[in-house]
Amino acid sequence: MRQLTVRAETFPIRGSFRISRESRTEAKVVVAEITHGELRGRGECVPYPRYRESVEGVVADIEAQADAIGNGMSSAELQSVMPAGAARCALDCALLDFESKLSGQSVADRFGIQLAPVTTAYTISLGEPDAMAEAAAACGHKFLKIKLGLSLGDDDRIRAVRNAVPDALLVVDANEGWGDSNLLRNMSACAAAGVALVEQPLPAVRDGVLATLSHPVPICADESAHTAEGIAKLKGRYDAVNVKLNKAGGLTEALKMVETARAADLKVMLGCMLGTSLAMAPAVLAAQNVDFVDLDGPLLLERDRDEALHYEGALLHPPARDLWG
Repeated sequence: MRQLTVRAETFPIRGSFRISRESRTEAKVVVAEITHGELRGRGECVPYPRYRESVEGVVADIEAQADAIGNGMSSAELQSVMPAGAARCALDCALLDFESKLSGQSVADRFGIQLAPVTTAYTISLGEPDAMAEAAAACGHKFLKIKLGLSLGDDDRIRAVRNAVPDALLVVDANEGWGDSNLLRNMSACAAAGVALVEQPLPAVRDGVLATLSHPVPICADESAHTAEGIAKLKGRYDAVNVKLNKAGGLTEALKMVETARAADLKVMLGCMLGTSLAMAPAVLAAQNVDFVDLDGPLLLERDRDEALHYEGALLHPPARDLWG
């Protein structure tokens, strides 16, 4: 009989990680593991308070599926049993990994995905303009995701970063931090800096106003986008969708989101929460042939898992079999 175990783990962040709504020095993740004899499948998620998730609640939600897992529930069946979110993400990825090892067929082959390395953005945390410019110049990466979202000074921040890295590809993530008083000013500053994409400038509950404004820089939905079912309402407000396995409830739904967004003529970013290589590994499958990849979680940690993904600078290679898939 299959056995399900769940554990919470903590990984220290290199320095600190700051966005508009919080600052952290550690990443808290939850791992679901399914075993049967020598077979083992694993999946990782990151409980996120913005979506009313906690480590304790996610652990409990996963543990509640122990009997169903023991009785042979499949990844396909899971989709109608649990809602989208972190708990289903960990279980979906664990089941896909387990089923892959049971069948001898890789998850990529199962979904008909041809795997190749992808180039990921590297995140510059929110801070004072000079500090962000220094971090951008020192990191050595040419594709940067710049965290903004404060009521004052974001136009100065993006100008300082651009001056420090004149040749870098920049995307901006405001994490719902802008409002009526600074939206147009900050968007104009992003346009002047040649920013390629701005993520979630307004709170999700207020994003309807984006349909009434011009977009000097393409705007990407993050907190406003969770599953494939909700993508249709984004059209007209947004130009792109940030697909994250954690929000979608796993790789199965994330792949549907990518397909649905493409059909709606929206660009796609494949993003992540702040997790380890175990969380990034299934996301690499969904990241094939998208417009922007942001899977730098392990690069921001002091340590990663023993079976870590291989990064060559910003080039992220597909996962090895001993990690996932």
